[in-house]
Amino acid sequence: MNMEYLDAALNESLRLFPVAGRLERVCKKTVDINGLLIQKDMVVMIPTYALHRDPDYWSDPESFKPERFTKDNKESIDPYMYMPFGLGPRNCIGMRFAQVTMKLAIVEILQRFDVSVCDQTQVPLELSISGFLAPKEPIKLKLKPRKVSLSEDTCNNNTSLSSS
Repeated sequence: MNMEYLDAALNESLRLFPVAGRLERVCKKTVDINGLLIQKDMVVMIPTYALHRDPDYWSDPESFKPERFTKDNKESIDPYMYMPFGLGPRNCIGMRFAQVTMKLAIVEILQRFDVSVCDQTQVPLELSISGFLAPKEPIKLKLKPRKVSLSEDTCNNNTSLSSS
């Protein structure tokens, strides 16, 4: 099943709201990068939240634009400017599981409910920065059950399955 737009929307959500506002790594050896000396065992922090919103790399960085991550546009994204799960051999081991789980949850919810934001939810979100990024106030959503309508084909298929 092709879910290109869902993938793009999920990637854009992770760009705007990465789970971790920063990644940390311990330098394994002393290195000099353009005159900046980084000592062995020094903790280096990568500010993913800031990188994901850098206007030098993202046009209109505060806006939600899933189109950034479509097949046509994805190749133009600098991989070092988008890393919600880290990069390289030490990226998040649960990345694929997290992506599949998020997509499954979104599909299941949207198939069953119409979703809207409640008045109590602050838009835009104000984030609490304490290791993991989280909203300062709860996000409250209204879920209105969708009416299930079965087509004649669906009914016929169900009938034929149950009678066999």
